[in-house]
Amino acid sequence: MDKYVCEICGYVYDPEAGDPDNGVDTRTDFSDIDNTWVCPICGASKEDFTPQ
Repeated sequence: MDKYVCEICGYVYDPEAGDPDNGVDTRTDFSDIDNTWVCPICGASKEDFTPQ
């Protein structure tokens, strides 16, 4: 599973950690995250992320 980086603020989504504070369980691949999820730092949408 690849890490993805927010092109706006630099936040790195790591599938090993997930984003449990925002409803994304650990070991969740980026492609499996709901499209309504946003960057927990700046609020950018999934389309603003690129593979690291």
